[in-house]
Amino acid sequence: MQGAPPLRFLIVDDDRELVALLIEYLSGAGITASSAADGAAGLAQALEGSFDLVILDVMLPHLDGFEVLRQLRKRSTLPVIMLSARREREDRINGLETGADDYLPKPFDPDELLARARAVLRRAKHSTSPVDEVIEVGEITIKTHHRAVLHGDRNLDLTGFEFEILDLLVRPVGRQVTRDEISGVLYQRPAQAYDRAVDVHVSRLRQKLLPAGVRIKSIRGVGYILSSASDGNA
Repeated sequence: MQGAPPLRFLIVDDDRELVALLIEYLSGAGITASSAADGAAGLAQALEGSFDLVILDVMLPHLDGFEVLRQLRKRSTLPVIMLSARREREDRINGLETGADDYLPKPFDPDELLARARAVLRRAKHSTSPVDEVIEVGEITIKTHHRAVLHGDRNLDLTGFEFEILDLLVRPVGRQVTRDEISGVLYQRPAQAYDRAVDVHVSRLRQKLLPAGVRIKSIRGVGYILSSASDGNA
């Protein structure tokens, strides 16, 4: 009779030395580990569905750990332990509220990480359904779980990519969102220099939002920012 297959962990961290040490340590505990060095690649691998747990750093190129986690939580209950060299209380709260199962500051003891991972996996058997978050901006109402955008009683007909872009721009309204962030969510890679696909999607979304008093402004060399008549920045 064959035993259970070995656990598979995904480590998303751009610290190559730490990743190599963790892979070696986990291997000694009978756990197979793979890695990704940036947020976009990590999100793509996590969504493949072949891992039991993700170890996710906060500070990552292209897409930070908080956004990777938020995108992952929209589609998966895969257990996640967040890591961060920053010890601010707000970071820990943000990670846990976004959907992390645990949060561990760097530097850490690998034995503690493994113990926390095993505890998280035990708790993961009792997963819950995602909550439908409701966000209001200007004259529109966004229901995140149902992926619906309403202007009054009318449902705005957004494509999947347009909804993902809007979902990024409203967290919070007034935050600059880079083209790399948008490309990381849509395509799980950084924006390409001559690829105008992101700009085309943003342009189409912009036209659909204008009648509701919501505007998307271009920030040259950076990306985009959302504003509405009600916040005084439209």
